[in-house]
Amino acid sequence: MRFVFLFSVFVVATCGLIYELVASTAASYLLGDSVTQFSTVIGVYLFAMGVGSYLSKYFKSDLLKTFIIVELLVGVFGGLSSTMLFIGFNFISSFQFFLYLVVFIIGTLVGLEIPLMLRILKDRFSFDDLVAKIFSFDYVGALLASLLFPLVLVPFLGLLKTSYLFGMFNAAIAYFMVDYLRAAKKVKVMLKSSSVAVVLLLCGCFAASESILSWSESLAYQEKIIISKSSKYQRIIVTRSNDDIRLYLNGNLQFSSRDEYRYHESLVYPALFKNPKARNVLVLGGGDGLAVRELLKWKGIEHITLVDLDHDMIELFKQNPLLTDLNSNSLNNPKLSIINQDAFIWLKQNSGKFDLAIVDFPDPSNYSVGKLYTTAFYKLLYDALGEQGSAVVQSTSPFFASKSFWCINNTIQSTGFKTTPYHSYVPSFGEWGYVLCEKHPSPMTDHPVNTRFFNRITWNSMTDFPEDMRSDTQEKNKLNNQVLVSLFEHEWSRYTHLQ
Repeated sequence: MRFVFLFSVFVVATCGLIYELVASTAASYLLGDSVTQFSTVIGVYLFAMGVGSYLSKYFKSDLLKTFIIVELLVGVFGGLSSTMLFIGFNFISSFQFFLYLVVFIIGTLVGLEIPLMLRILKDRFSFDDLVAKIFSFDYVGALLASLLFPLVLVPFLGLLKTSYLFGMFNAAIAYFMVDYLRAAKKVKVMLKSSSVAVVLLLCGCFAASESILSWSESLAYQEKIIISKSSKYQRIIVTRSNDDIRLYLNGNLQFSSRDEYRYHESLVYPALFKNPKARNVLVLGGGDGLAVRELLKWKGIEHITLVDLDHDMIELFKQNPLLTDLNSNSLNNPKLSIINQDAFIWLKQNSGKFDLAIVDFPDPSNYSVGKLYTTAFYKLLYDALGEQGSAVVQSTSPFFASKSFWCINNTIQSTGFKTTPYHSYVPSFGEWGYVLCEKHPSPMTDHPVNTRFFNRITWNSMTDFPEDMRSDTQEKNKLNNQVLVSLFEHEWSRYTHLQ
């Protein structure tokens, strides 16, 4: 019996940490800025656990029955937490209040578990032995959860199925604990029936999880969702409305097929017109293959190395006929080598030299991406280029986030590059910015290439910045402070409907 109770501590500890991680991850998916979301959610959760622990003293009798009821409540609220958050995001205007309310309820219930178990077992162990065993099982369960969550649960189950599964574990603990309860048969039958009902509810949700997720996502997108996939790193959504195909990563628009050519021509051709003899090209990010498509139109290019973290993203744009038609099957071109690795780590290990680098990362909305906009990263990029090498960096909008844009330019300049900031209008995004980086500035040449937007005439206007796209900020983004992330978050928060 004692082992059963101690094993239950192990299970509830694992479940408790999983719910905390599910809420933090869902918040970062839905609201961005993963560090802020993880920090605030964990803080609220731990505070709520303290509240739960304090409230446990008011339960004076029927402790095992109380524990069983708490397990059932944790199973319901914890198991359905991710579903409530994803659906609530589409309907509740004050979503952050709702998020913290859900976290507080679950945290309070979880905070009740260990104090109740300590009091249930106090007559079966000596105090020293009881505390040692309870907290040993508690911490081992927490370790297991912290390892399983990023390595197994999120990549293979996703957030919804993970929370359903662990909700079932809580309900199963409640079911088996009923056998040790000294109560009337009617009460035991009611509690066992309730446990079975919770398990069946969560099993049904588990089986229908893809439908539930698809429905909740359909509420967030005006267009029809044709592809939805969770990779180890992000939620990938592709939508279609008539002839318009759109890619969303974690809810943020990445391109619209109607005007993406403006973005990608602006990203690629100014660098090529300045560095027409480029033969060996590095592309960092750009897993959709659209920048590679434009590079392959340049006849002098002999080899392209694409470094993108997300293997699932690459495979989608290599295999799906609708998407390979969009990128002209560029990811299957024999001139291309693909490396699925973190670009920062890869650059540190790289010993080769490139003539040109196209840096096409998502905007610096969190610290994991923000490190790719730091002085440390740009120094590595500088070293990866040959003596006449150059690079271009997508640099968010100089209109919506002017301080962020000029911070990126300042950061690049501080590493030795000579920079040429420029911008172009992309209807789906508005005015968008880039920074051309050269070791030795060269003149803009003219070359015959099949473009729909970019040419020498458009280039002249792209380098002109009116006053509403200028900023006098002197900030530089360093690895130890990542000031760019907070700048970006503050500036774009005024235009959340555009992100």
